[in-house]
Amino acid sequence: MTRKPFIAVNAHEVLQRHGLDSMDALWALQLEAVDAPNTGRGGWSSVHRLELDDANGTSQHFYLKRQDNHCTRTMHRPLGEPTFAREFRAIQQYAREGIPALEAAFFAERRVDGRAQAVLLTRALDEYAPLDEWFERWDRLAVADIRMLIRSAAALVRALHNADRIHNCLYPKHVFLKLHTDGAGARFIDLEKTRRALFGERDRIRDLETLHRRSAEPSRSQRLRFVLAYMGKTRLDNEARDFVRRLLQRSAGKGARA
Repeated sequence: MTRKPFIAVNAHEVLQRHGLDSMDALWALQLEAVDAPNTGRGGWSSVHRLELDDANGTSQHFYLKRQDNHCTRTMHRPLGEPTFAREFRAIQQYAREGIPALEAAFFAERRVDGRAQAVLLTRALDEYAPLDEWFERWDRLAVADIRMLIRSAAALVRALHNADRIHNCLYPKHVFLKLHTDGAGARFIDLEKTRRALFGERDRIRDLETLHRRSAEPSRSQRLRFVLAYMGKTRLDNEARDFVRRLLQRSAGKGARA
């Protein structure tokens, strides 16, 4: 059984033009996978790049994600559901709350012979690069560009936390940034594990510690600049010192358990 799919208004014409406005059509597409399929959770999950010309001859770029019995179980869904279903709901929630993130173009799920299947099509963020790729050229970037990227990343995480949410897997590869003439833009990807900040600041510290621990390139002063931008401060005061202390304490604890 297949439920009625979600199709974004700005994607309907190009998908219909290519006969790809159904789950069956997108499921049947023969494409080369971007990475090796994930075969965990008792099924498989794959990601493919899809480029389609619209009526004006402009190429629109997407990532097509497909899953077969690649499920997660929660208290609310003890029998399990595709992880892309969780990500699709999160994408919609982020959009409603004004948190910049990837955009969904199509989503559908179904059960076939007892197996849960899902298709999620998202817009490619071709103008952006993940933070870990920016780190690869960190020492070649202009100081002004580094500061702009730090402020942009800090504002993105602050917007998320102000909405009482955490990413819950805040690695540099999940923070996409771009530089442009008016500053920098930022978006989150990979929202499968995002959730409410049930434990308040402890959860927010946990999110930030993950990003801190996984980011090898920034100097101590650059990391401090990030924290101050995140907190909306221009200088290190007692509140900021206490926040940094708690962040470093959690990082030291994680290092001791590693």
